[in-house]
Amino acid sequence: MNILILGSGGREHTLAWKISQSKKLNKLFIAPGNAGTAQLGTNLPIDILDFKAVKETLLKHSIDMVIVGPEVPLVNGIHDFIANDSQLQHITVVGPKKRGAQLEGSKKFAKEFLFKHHIPTAAYQSFTSDTLKQGYQFLEKLSPPYVLKADGLAAGKGVVILEDIDEAKAELTEMLTLQKFGKASSEVVVEEFLDGIEMSCFVLTDGKNYIALPNAKDYKRIGEGDTGLNTGGMGAVSPVPFADASFLQKVEDKIIKPTMNGLIKDTLDFQGFLFFGLIKVGDEPFVIEYNVRLGDPETEVIIPRLKTDLLSILEAYAHRQLDTIEIEFDSRTAATVMLVSGGYPEAYEKGKEITGIENVQKSIVFHAGTKKDAEKVITNGGRVLAITSYGNGIQEALQQSYQSIENIRFEKMKYRTDIGFDLKR
Repeated sequence: MNILILGSGGREHTLAWKISQSKKLNKLFIAPGNAGTAQLGTNLPIDILDFKAVKETLLKHSIDMVIVGPEVPLVNGIHDFIANDSQLQHITVVGPKKRGAQLEGSKKFAKEFLFKHHIPTAAYQSFTSDTLKQGYQFLEKLSPPYVLKADGLAAGKGVVILEDIDEAKAELTEMLTLQKFGKASSEVVVEEFLDGIEMSCFVLTDGKNYIALPNAKDYKRIGEGDTGLNTGGMGAVSPVPFADASFLQKVEDKIIKPTMNGLIKDTLDFQGFLFFGLIKVGDEPFVIEYNVRLGDPETEVIIPRLKTDLLSILEAYAHRQLDTIEIEFDSRTAATVMLVSGGYPEAYEKGKEITGIENVQKSIVFHAGTKKDAEKVITNGGRVLAITSYGNGIQEALQQSYQSIENIRFEKMKYRTDIGFDLKR
């Protein structure tokens, strides 16, 4: 098969790394890719939101399957575009069509879906600038902390949690009337706060059947002890030790199965990866959010634990026969630590030379914000590299990642030294 992966981050490098091991692969292309994906296939410098350019690429390289990494092309309808074009209809797309992608593209849509199908989630209401006063009144009915979410896509930064009612009202005003997150916050979902510990579950569905992938926990905050600003993710571990068999059975029965049945009932014809952002409150799972693609940096720990050939799984997906395939996972823990640019997630500089990657022997280095500059690898984003290791337990896996990091250098390199801090007991 000729495969095209859309995206340029650590998630896409991890998928390329796994797919490149398959005997079913003919040629691998990544658009636009990074310095890591360039070692595994051919990077194509196209804008993945320019669907005309994507079409030309698909035809030029006789692509059989497109794997859509990030959410924006899905929310913008890349799957619909390919499915509705007579020259492209034969191409398999891994990722939902536009209607299904609204589960991530609109927080309000997701909440309505959850309530409609009786899936456990926090109480909520949504507001626009015209209903700002009702928003204040709803906040007054809630107990702190107050959770405000921009309805649309905001690159993982559209969620604000505040302790003070006056600050929450001011934030709601800023989001709705000053468009703090642009169009994404033209509508805002205000939610009841759920107190618990978060984790992520993932499935791949062909629209009829699904397979569950390993679970994971990521760390979003820039600072030690989960403090400071939200980022795209500073590290992750898989599996999650507090998610025992009993809890995962509840996730299956109360969340995954009702979601799959809801997708079919609502004729969303959802095909692709579905990522459940969950919170464990007591012993019960609740959905915080849906994402319609794999997470990043969670991909960097769940895909390395997949022993089965990924292209064999995706071939079954293409024929809507996921119920016919057996999958196997590595029982070891995988842990990843993200190396980021100084200043991230606010202003940061690009173009810093990265050295020492070749000296890492006992971990896998997944590139995120990198590119080649002649013979050098340089930084090209806020999150630069993900260092993934296996171990018998979280402590061992993380210890190996941190040892490997000692080999790598770039100017103003930052990383958290406490990934998994809340799980090591």
